[in-house]
Amino acid sequence: MTDLIDNPQPGENAHEFTVSEISGAIRRVIEDEFGRVRVRGEVGRVFLARSGHLYFDLKDERSVLAAVSWKGQVGRLTVRPEEGMEVVATGRLTTFASQSKYQLNVEDVRPAGVGALMAMLEKRKAKLAAEGLFAPERKKRLPFLPEVIGVVTSPAGAVIRDILHRLRDRFPRHVIIWPVAVQGEACAPEVARAIEGFNRLAPGGPIPRPDVIIVARGGGSIEDLWGFNDESVVRAVAASDIPVISAVGHETDTTLIDYAADLRAPTPTAAAEMAVPVRLELLARLTDMEARLTRAIGLALDRRRQRLADLSRALPRPESLTLAHAQRLDMLSERLPRALRAVVQVKRLQLTRTAAPLRPGALKALSAERRRLLEDRAERLELAMRRNLQRRSERLQRLAAGLRPAPLRRELQEGRRALARLSERLAAAGRTRLSAARERLAGLERLRQNLGYTETLRRGFAVVRAGGHVVTRRARAAEAETLEIEFSDGRLDARPVRREASSARRPRSDSSEGGQGTLF
Repeated sequence: MTDLIDNPQPGENAHEFTVSEISGAIRRVIEDEFGRVRVRGEVGRVFLARSGHLYFDLKDERSVLAAVSWKGQVGRLTVRPEEGMEVVATGRLTTFASQSKYQLNVEDVRPAGVGALMAMLEKRKAKLAAEGLFAPERKKRLPFLPEVIGVVTSPAGAVIRDILHRLRDRFPRHVIIWPVAVQGEACAPEVARAIEGFNRLAPGGPIPRPDVIIVARGGGSIEDLWGFNDESVVRAVAASDIPVISAVGHETDTTLIDYAADLRAPTPTAAAEMAVPVRLELLARLTDMEARLTRAIGLALDRRRQRLADLSRALPRPESLTLAHAQRLDMLSERLPRALRAVVQVKRLQLTRTAAPLRPGALKALSAERRRLLEDRAERLELAMRRNLQRRSERLQRLAAGLRPAPLRRELQEGRRALARLSERLAAAGRTRLSAARERLAGLERLRQNLGYTETLRRGFAVVRAGGHVVTRRARAAEAETLEIEFSDGRLDARPVRREASSARRPRSDSSEGGQGTLF
């Protein structure tokens, strides 16, 4: 043992590092050696955490490098990495000590060449097309002559001057320009916000709402036009209630906004031509249509006038239509007095024949016969009433004879005795039911007392209340100003004493002194 202490083994006197120290040293070496690097590779696994951090892998045919973009960096990325995309990632190399590995903190991601951009573009195009954003039935028809035209473009380029010049030549309209960046990182969000902003304008408000929107930009490379391939721009165009004309790039340039727009223009100048017609052509066309309308009305009037003249020649004269009826009226007027006299003569003859049987003697005889018949029926009615009264009197006497006092008294006494018996039975049943109910109530009262907290108080327990509420926690009791303690023989008010304050004011009382001290 002494030999081992005197002669240490080689390396035993080396410095001992902790795990954190060695991890920190490795991290400093890596960060100092690779301060800022650009790494080219294919994107592998991509994972967006709930925290907003983005984790993905960069790989080639032999190695894999873990990469991470923190939440604040994800929003500033030029291109969101997707699996299978070849990119160039820029960032700082660092370590992840908890898993003993190194990783690349990515600050920016760009596609590695035009081929990668085209592959990503085709993939995004297929995704948006599958959602129906490019469907023809979603396209809206442009207004024939818009009152207000909204233009989304850069205010400093030649594009806006070409659009305004073309509108002024064809048909001057009110133009509202929404300035945006037409390339770079700010392009996509600004264009999307501009389209959404135009749609949020209320009709008839202080700022007029456009009837059509032109999104315009000059030509450029695919990288320069990449902002118009952004998914947010395509969705904003597809969701727009205002018709959108896409005029991005030259005729050979194609972006995803062209598929979502209601109409695609090969150039910004062509977009202005599509938005409004030519005023002079409209005036000429209007003049021609006015002349044609005047000629057509004149011809129509001449044809109808000639037709009316032709029809009037075939009609008879007005007086010929009334002469026959006038002659017939004269003939009937002559025959009417004679017919009236004949009718009066016939009616007078009928009246004479009807009044002949109605003589005074016949009326007196008829009246006497009716009087005799009435007197006979009156005598018969008096006899019938007397016989009926006699029968009723006899029947009443028979009924009165059957109603004697003695039988009625016996029946009344029997009824009283039956009523007395029923009263006694009813009273006995009431007493029995009341006694049973009283016993059941006493049993329930005993059960209530056994289950109530008053029985618990009699066994030596107490109930603590604070502010009218029962306290079951020490922390709640310590927060209260005053406490109310209920015992079996009454209630007592108490004030809680904090442990720290009580210990600072006086020493803890010894149990041998006989004092109980505070309850808390």
